[in-house]
Amino acid sequence: MASEPLGDRIRAYRSMRQMTVRGLAAQAQASASFISQLERGQTSASVGMLRRIAVALGITVADLFSEEEASGHRVVRRAERPELHAGQGSRKYLISQRPLQNLEVYSGEFEPGASTGDEQYTHGDSQEILLVLRGAVAVHLGEKSLLRMGPGDSVEYRTSVPHRVVNDGEEEAEVLWIIGPPTPD
Repeated sequence: MASEPLGDRIRAYRSMRQMTVRGLAAQAQASASFISQLERGQTSASVGMLRRIAVALGITVADLFSEEEASGHRVVRRAERPELHAGQGSRKYLISQRPLQNLEVYSGEFEPGASTGDEQYTHGDSQEILLVLRGAVAVHLGEKSLLRMGPGDSVEYRTSVPHRVVNDGEEEAEVLWIIGPPTPD
């Protein structure tokens, strides 16, 4: 038999993501009855299936076995933010922690001349807000839109629109990205 705590954690993560059993099953390439049985501790899952479930939930397999609560508040200290790979002269940090629920939040720091990359990029089709905290940046949106932004300025767009951020100022810039719902990695 499967572990009930594992099933409880899968159910908690699924609920936080506002997913149905059928929705999780479809994304994990499993049957709804299998997911239901797994959540009730009536069956076990292979490592491959657990990986697919974790990906569908936006978490890691390790999160499925974590002793920490799947819900509640979480504090992330600035020094403990996970750093994501970014281009030279820029740093990107995940502020919202997995499992991502309704939104994801990132902080970015750009040295003068640094950017999110040489090319515009897309990721999913969610709503994204970029807020400039300090410094000045140019935001490229699609083929024709270029916005110059300073501290306190924000812009909202779809993540399916090609976009890119460049620090075109003379001092370090810091921005905040807020994306909802979370986009696939």
